[in-house]
Amino acid sequence: MKEKWNEFTSAVRDSSWKVRLSAVVMGGGQFLYGSYVKGILYFLLEVCIVLYMVIRGFEDIEGFFTLGTQKGDAWLGTVGDNSVIMLLMGIFAWIVVAGFLYLYQMNIKDAYHTQKMIENRKKPLSFKEELAQLLDKKFYITVLILPVLGVCVFNILPIVFMILIAFTNYGGDIVPPELVDWVGIANFEKLITLSQFAPTFFKILGWNLLWAVVSTALNYFLGLGLALLLDKECVKGKAFWRAFPILAYAIPGFITLLAFKFMFSYGGPINQMITASGNAAIGFLDLDAKQMARGIGVLVNCWISVPSIMLLATGHLSNRDMSLYEASRIDGAGRWKQFQKLTMPFMLFATTPVLLSQFIGNFNNFGIFYFLRGGLYVDGYFLASDTDLLINWLYNLSIDNNYYCIGAAISLVIFMITSLISLIIYVKSPSYREEDTFQ
Repeated sequence: MKEKWNEFTSAVRDSSWKVRLSAVVMGGGQFLYGSYVKGILYFLLEVCIVLYMVIRGFEDIEGFFTLGTQKGDAWLGTVGDNSVIMLLMGIFAWIVVAGFLYLYQMNIKDAYHTQKMIENRKKPLSFKEELAQLLDKKFYITVLILPVLGVCVFNILPIVFMILIAFTNYGGDIVPPELVDWVGIANFEKLITLSQFAPTFFKILGWNLLWAVVSTALNYFLGLGLALLLDKECVKGKAFWRAFPILAYAIPGFITLLAFKFMFSYGGPINQMITASGNAAIGFLDLDAKQMARGIGVLVNCWISVPSIMLLATGHLSNRDMSLYEASRIDGAGRWKQFQKLTMPFMLFATTPVLLSQFIGNFNNFGIFYFLRGGLYVDGYFLASDTDLLINWLYNLSIDNNYYCIGAAISLVIFMITSLISLIIYVKSPSYREEDTFQ
């Protein structure tokens, strides 16, 4: 970034008047240096962006800050401002401004580059030659331009929109035609202090962290243990035994979850066997089945996730240096010591990034408890159950009950927690600190 800034400042400082003309009229320097087509294209881009800003852009940016001033009234026939649309279009206007600034500095650097080529008595590339480069040396630009535009419109814009919603009062009764206002960090304060949200937030947050840690650790060590077991020479028919967990992994997750929900329901096969033996049916997933429902969720998540860890571990275990194990065996190291000193460091080095992705996936695992126990609201929780994760509570608040601003605030909290934990663990992991250890 510093290098590019230095390049830009030198282009402004050491440039000729022709290049400086490009700072006033985009493409002016290119046109005067003979790159007529490129100069015209830069000029047309500037005209289009200026026209957009004059016709709508400046109004959208103003609406971004005000979020509307005229409230709609259906009885009087008054068409009011739609605060949500104004926020969305304001974000788009800022993206256009950012794109214009990028094109502006690129235009100046291109004109300066043309000046340097002429000073060095080199002939600047014609427009046709530059187009040919886009299919050769600069083909990456041709390939990436549409995906980058798509990311800006379909990824960056919705993410920024969601983040900004967390700082408004949008939701509940305050939806268009009502005007939405900026409220700063009030939504985050509600999560921490308001009696309506705070108890539920801290209960779910504690359970969410416990769930993510336990599920990730259990899935990882079970998958690794299964891979080590099937890696033993004494095991016959390894391909046959590996097929079972792979089939469990291949079945779509939501089908597995619905199957387990049926198995543990009152009319499912487990309760049928219990009642057939003369005992009363058990409500495995009932309102008062807190710990039992949580345990079932952990086990079902293992059934879905362990096969993928097993496949990953199997591939990495095949790359071990077996001479180290032979040497440690001669030195008197047992199997536990070999696992502790050789296998685990090697596996953690190779799989820490995947382990972190598993942790984030488990932290945000919406489907497990939504399909097993979705739609239940338990006493002591506001619009949630005692098995819901933050992502499930977010869904209940925003989709089912229109608390959009609180849902957006929760999503930011989720992002901050997962990114902070992942970054700290990765920086302290062997994958980051001991990169050359196993090379």
